[in-house]
Amino acid sequence: MRDRITFLYLNHAKLNRQDSAIMVSDNRGTVFVPVAIVSILLLGPGVDITHRAMELIGDAGMGAVWVGEQGVRQYAHGRSLNHSSRLLQAQARLVSNKRTRVAVARKMYQMRFPDDDVSELSMQELRGKEGSRVRGVYRMQSQKTRVRWSRREYNPDNFEAGTPINKALTAAHQALYGLSYSVIVALGASAGLGFVHTGHDLSFVYDFADLYKAEFSIPIAFQIAAKYGHDKDIGSKTRLAMRDAFANGKLLVRMVKDLKSILGVTETDISVDVINLWDDKMGLQKFGVQYHEFEEDDGA
Repeated sequence: MRDRITFLYLNHAKLNRQDSAIMVSDNRGTVFVPVAIVSILLLGPGVDITHRAMELIGDAGMGAVWVGEQGVRQYAHGRSLNHSSRLLQAQARLVSNKRTRVAVARKMYQMRFPDDDVSELSMQELRGKEGSRVRGVYRMQSQKTRVRWSRREYNPDNFEAGTPINKALTAAHQALYGLSYSVIVALGASAGLGFVHTGHDLSFVYDFADLYKAEFSIPIAFQIAAKYGHDKDIGSKTRLAMRDAFANGKLLVRMVKDLKSILGVTETDISVDVINLWDDKMGLQKFGVQYHEFEEDDGA
């Protein structure tokens, strides 16, 4: 994933396949997107995609996420780039035990407070500490860009109803969620098994994206709001700025490394593409062997 462009958002376009590229056509013309260079396609309203195009996307390991207007919601995603279930198994094991779940949550908070020791803090104390940090980031960016800030307002059913800064924040956060979603599902983890957030099919996406908001989506949103104000295309301009920031900050590479670190899985663990059969007494057994034949021979 590290050699790919982070994401490409498309809407009101027809997608087909030509050789090893996705042919994207709209009323402005046609462009060709090589599937090997993009990590994820964010498919917005009005996208018409052919079976052959999806076949190519799946074979190339490009992520595909169907999203709402301005990328505000994620509705579905395609296959995982990684065929190993090691990351998913590790995640399920960690989230299913109270002690390990708290330990992972602390590890994620520790990444945001590298100079503080959070090993003895409760989840309530960690949430309070994080809330104070985020409010401070909003105040600092407001002062830095001279963009007025009062509170976060977000209506998922009406993007245009928000103030310029809130629209920019929504677009920036959704771009970050999209990239986080892409990395999580591409490596074979579950978007729904969160350690801090819970009860939602994107719980872990919110956990993971929160690691990077203060560095990426919040400052970018304030910069765009300061520069473009009431521009009707503020959502589009924010997404483009986020894409540039992702590339310049090498965020995709960081996310892959961070995700494996959070779940305690090595590169070797997730690179093995092997199917085994589980046995409660004998452990893992080779897949593809007709074991009933051996059982019959033993009893003969």
